[in-house]
Amino acid sequence: MSVITFLDYFGVFVFAMSGVLAASEKQLDLFGGFIIAFVTALGGGTLRDLFLNIDISWIIDTTYIYTVIAGTAFALLFKKIAKHIRKTVYLFDSIGIGLFTILGVQKALALDVPIIVVIMFGVITATFGGVIRDILCNEIPLIFRKEIYATACIVGASIYVGLDYYGLNEITNIIISGSIILLIRIVAVVKKLSMPLINDRI
Repeated sequence: MSVITFLDYFGVFVFAMSGVLAASEKQLDLFGGFIIAFVTALGGGTLRDLFLNIDISWIIDTTYIYTVIAGTAFALLFKKIAKHIRKTVYLFDSIGIGLFTILGVQKALALDVPIIVVIMFGVITATFGGVIRDILCNEIPLIFRKEIYATACIVGASIYVGLDYYGLNEITNIIISGSIILLIRIVAVVKKLSMPLINDRI
């Protein structure tokens, strides 16, 4: 298994955990929790693959489905000892968006699309699973609220594209770009940094 494939599975795993923990806050049943975990983990990648007109990853490789099941089961066990579910969701969500942003960028780069589109697909891969999750959980999607979320993905995706252009080693680039996304997200949550809201005068 390549490092990229491992990171892809790991991203699915942590996003599935994020989804089922969010579902637990809404007191959904086990089936509902699995559905939320599934769309959180695979929703963004599915949209990316559809837009890029390539095979949908979880249809041709059912390992992704089993990974969602494993992440769901692990999260349910982990929840028993977790004291602060909200902080746990933030942690796994932040790790997930870091991994998925880079993976989305890589898939788009391989198809030689314009750079701005590459960055957009990085953001779509990382955030749209969360958008579907929040809609199903009757929440305003996090990406549309004032929290710094998609902005972190844009910064990380841009850094990855820039370092890739200058020929930086792929693994090193993944570590640097993914860590920056994770750092921005964690600092924004801890320091309560946010984007300006659209007010009534606009």
